[in-house]
Amino acid sequence: MAKSKKGTNRKNKHSSKEDSEAAPILGIAWYKPEEWSHLLEISADRDELEDTYEEWSHNAESRLHEMAEAGIDAVRIYINVHELEAWCLNQGCPLDGRARAFFTTEKLRQLHKVETKMA
Repeated sequence: MAKSKKGTNRKNKHSSKEDSEAAPILGIAWYKPEEWSHLLEISADRDELEDTYEEWSHNAESRLHEMAEAGIDAVRIYINVHELEAWCLNQGCPLDGRARAFFTTEKLRQLHKVETKMA
């Protein structure tokens, strides 16, 4: 019996770890107003982005609200545009929506690792 309980305890600890790791979190790229014009200048898909930071910010806030109402845990991931640009050059990829999404996901992973270590 004691052996069975011990195994159950391990499973419960493991399950809660799996649950916390399995809980999906979506990272949303968030930019500073003063970097918006530079992002527009260097983006390969400039025509896909809003013309002003205010437009982008309004749309991004709306998306965050919609996701929250749908039960999606979305967090703002602050992106340094110069760091993003350097990363794209290093990766040899165009700075487009796909690259912005991948970079944001990588930042989210890094943030999650730091938070996990601190917990």
